[in-house]
Amino acid sequence: MEPGRDRYPRPKIFPKSRGSSPCETRREDGVPSFLWRSEADTAELASLPAAARYGSEHSAIQVFDRLAGAWTYWGWKHHYFDGVDDAQAFFDELRLMLARQIAAPNSPQWFNTGLYWAYGIDCPSKGHYYVEPDTNTVVESKSSYERPQPHACFIQSVSDDLLNDGGIMDLWMREARLFKYGSGTGSNFSKLRGENEKLSNGGKSSGLLSFLKIGDRAANAIKSGGTTRRAAKMVILEADHPDIEDFIDWKVKEEQKVAALVTGSKIIKKALKAIMDACVNCGGPGVDFFDPATNPALKKQIRLARRVYVPDAVITRVIQLARQGQTAINFAEFTTDWDSDAYLTVSGQNSNNTIRVTDEFLRAVEADGDWVLTARLDGAPVKVMKARDLWHKIGHAAWACADPGLQFHTTINDWHTCPARVRSSRRTRARNICSSMTRRAISPPSTSSNSNRRILTL
Repeated sequence: MEPGRDRYPRPKIFPKSRGSSPCETRREDGVPSFLWRSEADTAELASLPAAARYGSEHSAIQVFDRLAGAWTYWGWKHHYFDGVDDAQAFFDELRLMLARQIAAPNSPQWFNTGLYWAYGIDCPSKGHYYVEPDTNTVVESKSSYERPQPHACFIQSVSDDLLNDGGIMDLWMREARLFKYGSGTGSNFSKLRGENEKLSNGGKSSGLLSFLKIGDRAANAIKSGGTTRRAAKMVILEADHPDIEDFIDWKVKEEQKVAALVTGSKIIKKALKAIMDACVNCGGPGVDFFDPATNPALKKQIRLARRVYVPDAVITRVIQLARQGQTAINFAEFTTDWDSDAYLTVSGQNSNNTIRVTDEFLRAVEADGDWVLTARLDGAPVKVMKARDLWHKIGHAAWACADPGLQFHTTINDWHTCPARVRSSRRTRARNICSSMTRRAISPPSTSSNSNRRILTL
């Protein structure tokens, strides 16, 4: 028995991946037997009860074998090793590093890498591309898992266009493709017109936030690789955008909505219960229990409810329910848990918001100078304000809800490792927060990286 491949029994497969168990080894000429990939044994599978055909990995060893095996298989196929011994050493050392937590890949690697190699899991392509090593050309993939999407983060562009390729709605589709396989994505939305800027049909733009809220809801539905993980999404806006103030206050107001939902639900529930009790528990012959004119207890509770701003329409509905014979009121009470209905109700909870500031802006803050917000179409001034007012608004928002973060545009481009790109006016407008240089040049938070509209996979 060769070490590695057959040392541990093959596991069942993740139920959601539609894989199967048991598996059979697929022989491949020119590939060491410990790197032969597996496929479903259809004959044996058919003999099993339906409930026994699907399962999940149940050991970290299986995960380490899957990851290291797929990486080593790819390395062998693309001639990275001098021989079998080198490949075996690479495979064994990787598994050891994973087991001892000396190294670990990013989340999409855990989710996707090796599912095809270890278990034969596959499905049609979802619009991915990869670089064919032999020809060095970009090729559209025909499989989702043979060449998976294991990259952590992407930066994607978006143009000021609603429906066409590269535009706003197209971005939501591209983001969905990344979120589905566990990756993160970020975009600079500064090209989008601000609220009330003119449209080509003579109308006016609904503004940046109206579109960001669509992307936020889509990200919430898809998440990043599973139902227990929030989408890794970054939204960047430059400090001179006409909607910058609304963008800064966006999540501050959403936090206030949550506080109102939580507090209001508790107050209203208490008041409505008291009103219901006053209707149900008031005795006396010939008394209309549901009329505050003849039921003093009900009159008192209505007055107390109005004092804490319970709407009259809600009060009336409770009295009507009591008149119909109900004795208890069912009213939802919200909590501040981050995954509760209160937070799911409000917007902006699936992105890290970031503002791109220049040295020009920072100097204006120092000098208490003016700062001009400009239209996207013609660059005309939309509003002139004090730079310090905007700076204080950023600081307050970050204190209130931990967003927005900052990216220092001038510094990032001054430190660019490809000066020719900067000189050619193709300056970096969005940056991956994960990179070590960016961590020195910006303040957290955020997620994203990798520039190219085509999503390249291994």
